Amino acid sequence: MSDKIILYVDDAAYAREHLERLAPATAGGAPRHWVLVACAPRMTHRISKWVSHSARENWRAKWFARAQETMAPALTAGGAQVTAVLAKGPLVELTRKLQLEHGAVPVVDARRPKVGVDMEPVAVGQQPAQSGWALPGAVAGMGALLVLANELAE
Repeated sequence: MSDKIILYVDDAAYAREHLERLAPATAGGAPRHWVLVACAPRMTHRISKWVSHSARENWRAKWFARAQETMAPALTAGGAQVTAVLAKGPLVELTRKLQLEHGAVPVVDARRPKVGVDMEPVAVGQQPAQSGWALPGAVAGMGALLVLANELAE
């Protein structure tokens, strides 16, 4: 029987570093089965107005292939098996579906925290990784205004 882990990734390089930090905790004798869930970056509203649906899906497929290529060496070490899934829709629902399919397996959120962005949780009751740098827009705006006022005063 293999040891299964659901791994959420949005930046393959960051996720590989995250896995290296987890390596002692995830080391074990049983062969591992990774369920790699790739979360492609969202396109902004402005971009989506100018790009067709088929072009967006083509870009997502290429991004998914690159993420799998980058993550494969780290995940397949020691004869591990990888099942790749491209995330679409709410992540909590996807996690629930994957846990029904693979059993009650641990979930690792290796997505890169982003400054000032509240990340979507991947499981019920699980807090997503936080950057620690989130600033309210008003505070950042006031800081910029004070710097500008100081520059103009000189």
